[in-house]
Amino acid sequence: MITLAIDASTYAGDVAVLDGANVLAESRAEMKGADRERLMPAVAATLDRAGVTVGALDRVVCGAGPGSFTSLRIAAGIAKGVALGAGAPLYGISSLALLVGGAELGAGTYLAALDALRGEFYLALYSIDAAGNPSELEPARLGAGSEVERIAGDWRARIVSPTHFEGSIVGAPRASAVALLSRFIAEAGAVDLASWEPSYGRLAEAQVRWEAAHGRPLAAG
Repeated sequence: MITLAIDASTYAGDVAVLDGANVLAESRAEMKGADRERLMPAVAATLDRAGVTVGALDRVVCGAGPGSFTSLRIAAGIAKGVALGAGAPLYGISSLALLVGGAELGAGTYLAALDALRGEFYLALYSIDAAGNPSELEPARLGAGSEVERIAGDWRARIVSPTHFEGSIVGAPRASAVALLSRFIAEAGAVDLASWEPSYGRLAEAQVRWEAAHGRPLAAG
């Protein structure tokens, strides 16, 4: 099965093309402060290095957040467009699972933590068994940055994060981690191309400001 995987939950996009569990090519693209959109060129270049055409894709997998609102929207838009062009199903997977899956961890319990700004982190708890198979113990939620180390201690878990914490494992979500997460992907099933959006974790800053200024929620759609 030929898979194109994309994640952009942080300020760097990550792309991988896989044949089954074998990574054919991968790349990263910085997105914050860029003077042009860099993720789609990275997708095209990764496909080219892998020797795979869009028409040869069997599925597209996209990091579903939580994370950076703008970056997630760009990745989702690209993933939808490629899936539509390829006539392939699109699957979403937690970006926190891609963080843990991409860190090449041994058996144990791990707290995935992505900076959500405003002094908060997106957190999810995972275990990895002796065979290297991850399982989700606690789904993604927001937590105070000051509480991350205490939460990890309560669960006797090591922190996996791009942000440095005491005793943490430094890592980032990796698109190639879909090779380890086939069960997650199969259980979630393919998404509807017309309606699917990533899980942003909370409202975008622009929406928060608009609602504060107008004193009412912004209408959906």
